Amino acid sequence: MGKREGYLSWDDYFMSVALLSGKRSKDPNTQVGACIVNKNNIIESIGYNGLPKGCSDDEFPWDKEGETLNTKYPFVVHAELNAILNAKGKDLSGCRIYVALFPCNECAKAIIQSGISEVIYLSDKYANTDSVKASKLMFKCAGVKLNQLEATHEKIELSFDVKDI
Repeated sequence: MGKREGYLSWDDYFMSVALLSGKRSKDPNTQVGACIVNKNNIIESIGYNGLPKGCSDDEFPWDKEGETLNTKYPFVVHAELNAILNAKGKDLSGCRIYVALFPCNECAKAIIQSGISEVIYLSDKYANTDSVKASKLMFKCAGVKLNQLEATHEKIELSFDVKDI
């Protein structure tokens, strides 16, 4: 009997971890997760988009439109920054970060400053925004590799049923 076929590649595995992490987000519109991985394929940190510690999910707005202080934008910490902060000062030099959405300019700055050397993403749906254009310019200047993942699995199902293990 040979080894099982259809197992996850490293890229699909780490992107799956990022997507699963995003399921923790309380944001009703966008759930993004991030997974930071070192050169030895060991996860250094994960994060998702949400409010800072101590800020109640029930007391802050989740709206996308309206006056700035009545929207989520000034309050939500993006998945990439959360993952970097959750690393608690670990050296992230040479790491890869897996994210569902291409990083905004603010997260790009944090990614570059932390020493992460590669961004692997699924979607670049905001490619035409100034924020993403700025990100790409900074990543290029800083020598950060960008790779859009072409997943080999369309869907991954998880089950809590122990008989499936």
